[in-house]
Amino acid sequence: MRSIEECRIRAGRLKLMIFDVDGVLTDGSLYFTDEGTEIKVFNARDGHGLRMLQAEGVTLAIITGRDAPCVGWRMKNLGIEHVHQGIGDKLATFHELLAKLGVKAEEAGFMGDDVIDLQVMAACGFSATPSDGHEINRQRADYRAGCPGGRGAVREVCEFILAARQNQGTEA
Repeated sequence: MRSIEECRIRAGRLKLMIFDVDGVLTDGSLYFTDEGTEIKVFNARDGHGLRMLQAEGVTLAIITGRDAPCVGWRMKNLGIEHVHQGIGDKLATFHELLAKLGVKAEEAGFMGDDVIDLQVMAACGFSATPSDGHEINRQRADYRAGCPGGRGAVREVCEFILAARQNQGTEA
C-alpha cells in the first residue's frame, strides 16, 4: 500500500482521470421502467467535482461495462466527450484512450469499484475506489474514498486530485 504522500504525488501529475459508472458515479443500483428503459441516479455534487477537475485542465473519460442512454445524456451534460460504454475489456480501452490522447499511463487515473476494474487500476498512475467498493478494490486502490459510490465518492476524489495538483503547483 502506498503512503498518502505517494498518492498525492501520483494524483498531482494526472492529465486524465477515468471513471467507471455503476457503483462509482451511481450507487450501483439498476432501475428499469416497465418499458425496459434503464434509469440511473447521479449525484449533483459528484458532477460539480468533475466540472472542477475539467476547469483545472484534467481530461475526463468514462469506461463502463454497461451501455445505457442515460449515461450518454449525463456525460454530455457534464461536457465529458470520451465516453466508452458496453466495454468488456476495460484495459484495452484504457490503452486505446491513452494512445489517442497522447497520455502516459502514469499520468492517468481510474476510479472503479469492482473486480472488473482491477486491471485498469493496476495499469494507471493513480487509482481510487468508493468506500463501498469491493474489498479487493479497497485493498489495492491508492485512495479509498470515505463516501460510497453515487453519494459523494467522486467529489471526494476530485477534491483530492485538485488539492494534490495545487500542492505540486501543477498547472493546466
